[in-house]
Amino acid sequence: MIQRIQSLYLLAVAALMATAVFTPLAYFAAGSEEYLLYAFSLKSAETSYSTLYMGVVVALAAIIPFVTIFLFKNRMLQIRLCAVELVLLVGSAIFMAIYYYLGGRMFSGLEFSAQGFRIAMIFPVVSLILDYLAIRAIFHDEMLVRSLNRIR
Repeated sequence: MIQRIQSLYLLAVAALMATAVFTPLAYFAAGSEEYLLYAFSLKSAETSYSTLYMGVVVALAAIIPFVTIFLFKNRMLQIRLCAVELVLLVGSAIFMAIYYYLGGRMFSGLEFSAQGFRIAMIFPVVSLILDYLAIRAIFHDEMLVRSLNRIR
C-alpha cells in the first residue's frame, strides 16, 4: 500500500491540503490591524467573517486522497476518486483566489500597508501536480495487471 509511489503522492496531497485547512492563506495589514484569511474564516482581532464554502472544498480535498490510498485493490475507483480530487483542487484554488480578491475589496475603505499570500496558498497547485502523477502511476499499475492477465 505505502510502498507504491502513487500512495506517496496521495499522502503528500493529503498532507498539503490538511495544512492548508489550518494555516493562514493570505494576510491584509491596515495600520495596526491585521486580517488573516483561513480556509473557514477571514479573521481580525475583533471580527470574523465566514468562508465556509472554501473551507468545505479544501477539507474535502484533504480527506479524499487519504481515503483513496486505502482503496488500493480497486484501481479504477482510485483513478475516479483522483479525478474528483483534481476538480476539488481546481475549485479550491479558484475559491482561494476569489476570497483573496473579495477580502481586499471588503476592506476597501482601509488603506493596506501590506497585503500578500502565505505559502499555503500554493498548496492546491502543487497538489494538482502530485494528483496527476498519482493518476498516471495508478493507470500504469492497471495496465501492468491487465497485461499479466493476458499472458496467463
